[in-house]
Amino acid sequence: MKILICNDDGYQAPGIMALYEALKSIADVEVVAPEQNNSAKSNALTLHSPLYVHPAANGFRYVNGTPADCVHIALTGLLGYRPDLVVSGINNGANMGDDTIYSGTVGAAMEAYLFGIPAIAFSQTEKGWAHIDVAAQRARDLVLQLAPSIEVLAHGVLPTIAPWLLNVNIPNLPNDQIKGVKVARLGRRHAAERVITQTSPRGETMYWIGSAGPAKDDGEGTDFHATKQGFVCITPLQVDLTDHERLPYWAQTAARLTQGQP
Repeated sequence: MKILICNDDGYQAPGIMALYEALKSIADVEVVAPEQNNSAKSNALTLHSPLYVHPAANGFRYVNGTPADCVHIALTGLLGYRPDLVVSGINNGANMGDDTIYSGTVGAAMEAYLFGIPAIAFSQTEKGWAHIDVAAQRARDLVLQLAPSIEVLAHGVLPTIAPWLLNVNIPNLPNDQIKGVKVARLGRRHAAERVITQTSPRGETMYWIGSAGPAKDDGEGTDFHATKQGFVCITPLQVDLTDHERLPYWAQTAARLTQGQP
């Protein structure tokens, strides 16, 4: 199995180092990751400035771009082969609910998914890297569990099986305190905290994006609830943003507009 690892915290982050150490014994692993922290970059690609790839002392490669940039250039020429799996993380903090829209960690995994490669985004629920070794081991366990389906996808034995995109959040707990694994839907957050303003040395007003809001929809069955109860949470994601339920309503609106009706 050939695995590409990326993240959004930068190639020197403890999370990506722990993930590499955990996976290198079960697969051929390469790391292509951002040079700097790129949190909340989502799926952004750099189109108006050049990207450079540099080797790091530990064998990783780092890019002066976004997480999606790293995966994109890796898959379209840098690697020279097609990996069987792309893994992103381990992120320093949760990516649950609305976080997944903004997350660079999820964005890197989604870029692979768009190329038809199965992908997993791993995050710890709290910042600070506590018990990162446990999170890395749990990530390894999941990859091993999924290895048969990854092999099927890689060899095209069953072309009807589509690649998958998983978002995984792991509590910052000792291994014996993690209760198990649950599959759950995304919850929702409240609106973000107010923007923070400061005055620059030149007297100009500076604006800092406020922190993410607290959980709003965090009941049973959500990723927030599962991780709070001490479970590793797996949420399968999709890219289709179409509001299928309301398509008939908007079709009627379009028909009235076509007929010149108000």
